[in-house]
Amino acid sequence: METTYKTQGVCARSITFTKNDDGTITNISFEGGCNGNLKAISKLCEGMKVEEIVEKLKGNTCGFKSTSCADQLAIAVSK
Repeated sequence: METTYKTQGVCARSITFTKNDDGTITNISFEGGCNGNLKAISKLCEGMKVEEIVEKLKGNTCGFKSTSCADQLAIAVSK
């Protein structure tokens, strides 16, 4: 199922991804934000299970913010 998640508190405006029946996440893309970093996060997380993404990225912060684009991805896939 393709999902678009509206981010909160980060430069990226939204995250689009596919949650597959086997619990893996594919086709991750960010709208806005730091293009190179977000492409890398998308490639690294491609095919990972929800639990793996949450374990690795949840709670990651960006500068003075209480969240990050990676944290927002963890939140998005766990919904």
